[in-house]
Amino acid sequence: MGQAASSTAESNGREVDLRLCSVTPMIIVVGGGGGGGGGESMDSGIRDRDFTSDLPDECLAHVFQHLGAGDRKRCSLVCKRWLFVDGQNRHRLSLDARAEISSFLTSMLNRFDSVTKLALRCDRKSISLSDEALVVISVRCLNLTRVKLRGCREITDLGMVEFAKNCGNLKKFSVGSCNFGARGVNAMLENCKALEELSVKRLRGIHEAAEMIRGSSSLRSICLKELVNGQVFEPLVANTKTLKTLKIIRCLGDWDKVLEMIGEGESSLSEIHLERLQVSDFGLSAVSKCSKVETLHIVKTPECSNFGLIDVAERCKLLRKLHIDGWRTNRIGDEGLVAVARHCLNLQELVLIGVNATHKSLSAIASNCEKLERLALCGSGTIGDTEIACIAKKCGALRKFCIKGCPVSDLGIEALAAGCPNLVKLKVKKCKVVTGEIGVWLREQRRTLVVSMDGDETEATVAVDGESETAWEEPRMGHVRGGGGVPEIVGSGSNGGGGNNGGSSRLATIRSKFGFFAGRNLVSCRFRRWSHNHNDNGSSST
Repeated sequence: MGQAASSTAESNGREVDLRLCSVTPMIIVVGGGGGGGGGESMDSGIRDRDFTSDLPDECLAHVFQHLGAGDRKRCSLVCKRWLFVDGQNRHRLSLDARAEISSFLTSMLNRFDSVTKLALRCDRKSISLSDEALVVISVRCLNLTRVKLRGCREITDLGMVEFAKNCGNLKKFSVGSCNFGARGVNAMLENCKALEELSVKRLRGIHEAAEMIRGSSSLRSICLKELVNGQVFEPLVANTKTLKTLKIIRCLGDWDKVLEMIGEGESSLSEIHLERLQVSDFGLSAVSKCSKVETLHIVKTPECSNFGLIDVAERCKLLRKLHIDGWRTNRIGDEGLVAVARHCLNLQELVLIGVNATHKSLSAIASNCEKLERLALCGSGTIGDTEIACIAKKCGALRKFCIKGCPVSDLGIEALAAGCPNLVKLKVKKCKVVTGEIGVWLREQRRTLVVSMDGDETEATVAVDGESETAWEEPRMGHVRGGGGVPEIVGSGSNGGGGNNGGSSRLATIRSKFGFFAGRNLVSCRFRRWSHNHNDNGSSST
């Protein structure tokens, strides 16, 4: 009662103390009236002082850059200066590209005239911006370097042609679920001489186009996704000599011819992703002619077999990252992997999904690929304890190891305790025979090793001050018998017996998922920090 407010405000959660201390001395001239009036005038001067006025605009903009979108909008409403500084230093802008905002574009872009990264998104049920609005954007935002269009179905080739003429500095262009066609894409390639990255997804006007997409002199990355007639990009892919990265994902049609066109020229490709495509060994043989390839993803291409992989291994000797998802077709196996082990000695990362590799190929890879640092073995019925023990013995450089859905038991995991001396992270998921006890034992044997297994943690989401936080619930290991020894794991079996029957495991899973709502075993650094600050504020107010 009658207590003055504390001069040192404590920060709570996301609250920011905006009363910044001034670096310049503050002098207040008090009239010579005598008595207690001088103190009141001094207090009034301190209260009326705007400490942020001494900050240069650059420093204030730097502070704004560390705020979230909501906090930054609220800060822009404090005063005219903050509004101006926020607008002049807002380089990234994302708009709901419905037709209703067309009347506000001019005033909006007058404020944010320094935007370099622009995203326009419109949902399926709304009418998007038209060509006229897109041209207004291109005239007002002359510094654009990155543009993303999503669901802007009202934009046509004519709008894209005018847009491209005003965006000569564009470096990255991404489009998805739009209706314009090859003419609009060609306009971007012709006018944007600095364009380096092009991403095209579900471009509906492509299948109606009669013209082909022409080459570029500056593109370094091309990503094509879910196109009906993506073969119109063949001249672009084949004739772009500067191309380093090519990703073709879930596109219809035969792609062998396109890949053959790439292999006939002097390609500088270093990264190729092929996912869910109609590609055969002929396509892989064409890829093998790109001798500079360092990263190759072959994902769910059922027509590819060992023969194509052998060609790639024999010619692409600079290969460092190889991802293969065999889709359990058994067309890629030991024969192709042995060729990889024999010729790709610089291999650093290998991911095998649905590939039935055996001890023969894994032993060859572990012996020859001495630089292998990251290995993932998933969904294979032929990888067991013998193969894991071989990897533990021979892969001295391995740092990250993932085993998922393989018939591995505790014996195989136990072999990693003495092997792979540089291993820092181990993930074992969906291996039904592996128990939780081996994970606890392995952590004790190798203190620096991060072990992630089924049931280790359950992710949950909690709202803190209107912001979503991510928290994890760990297994309860606080019950220690006799005050010492190894903590007892609660929930891994019935009555602490360590059994793995279906009923107890399901009960443990339910408890782990709903234990968060009971407030038990919540381990989130950010949540604890928030809770601690909240308690401190409550105690100080009392």
